[in-house]
Amino acid sequence: MRIALGQFGAGTDPRENLRLIAGLMEAAALGNADLLVLPESSLYAGTGPPSVMAEVAEPLDGPFISGVAALAGNLNLPVVVGTTEASPGGLPYNTVVALDAGGEVLGTYRKVHLYDAFGHRESDGTSPGSISEPYLLSHGQLRLGMLTCYDLRFPESARYLVDAGANVLLLPANWIRGPGKEDHFNTLVRARAIENTSYVVAANQCGPLATAYSMVVDPFGVVIANAGEAPGVVFAELEPERIAAVRTRVPALQNRRFNVVPRSAD
Repeated sequence: MRIALGQFGAGTDPRENLRLIAGLMEAAALGNADLLVLPESSLYAGTGPPSVMAEVAEPLDGPFISGVAALAGNLNLPVVVGTTEASPGGLPYNTVVALDAGGEVLGTYRKVHLYDAFGHRESDGTSPGSISEPYLLSHGQLRLGMLTCYDLRFPESARYLVDAGANVLLLPANWIRGPGKEDHFNTLVRARAIENTSYVVAANQCGPLATAYSMVVDPFGVVIANAGEAPGVVFAELEPERIAAVRTRVPALQNRRFNVVPRSAD
């Protein structure tokens, strides 16, 4: 599978963000990608109070996802993208949407662990997703599960997907800058790959707010693609044979003696 990472810095104008995404999608299609992964919060990213998220949120059939879907159909390009999903009568969700090459919604993931750390309070403006049976994308022998940003700090979330059959972890992110934050991102992405003997595809935002350095890490913890600091698209080949070889050499998933059990259904 030829996967593409699209890195950019979203702003507060959804139409401009969609224009930037169009350029990334065109580059991914020209590079013959089987799937493009875009960052968390691609609809809107800013420094306003958490309450602003309800004002900018859109339903999944709103103009933003509809625009991405139209591009996917025109380019024959499956895409995974982060948005802010409106919730009638409640706070919106931080949602990742998977679209097929025709622009149809295949599945979604609503961020479970909200970013209430480093002085931020995402939960003041966003509802957490419920813990449910994971939705996995399929491509040949590859099974791709979805996480979002702060979920990366909770190894149980990644293992929950792997227990469901995932061997590729997709992580759209808007990893906010701060002392040590870039190092945390790099370390945690590689750790999730190593401990789960799975590929991790981490699509981060760049620009003034986020740490950039989107990356693809193989099941042995080797970084096989890195986007650096600038906006753009990078590619990597995901190989089922590599997963099988690493899991034979390091059968940690077979050797473990604990299971991951959600604390509650919510």
